[in-house]
Amino acid sequence: MSNLNRAIKCIGVPQVAAACGISQRAVYKWLKKGSLPSTEFYGKTSYANIIERLSKGRFTAEKLLDESRASLLSN
Repeated sequence: MSNLNRAIKCIGVPQVAAACGISQRAVYKWLKKGSLPSTEFYGKTSYANIIERLSKGRFTAEKLLDESRASLLSN
């Protein structure tokens, strides 16, 4: 299980969706893909930072982004 999946499951899908201002369905898409959306890498969103804050630093934005980048590049 990826760090992103662990983070979301630890925090909760509804809480992540509300904090990010998106639908729960969008968060479930992240879980299915195993990565954050590509908008994270263009500076349009900062979901990784929000997840880091919600997890009180247990899951760092840097690691979430690195893992997401690797997942997006491998597909």
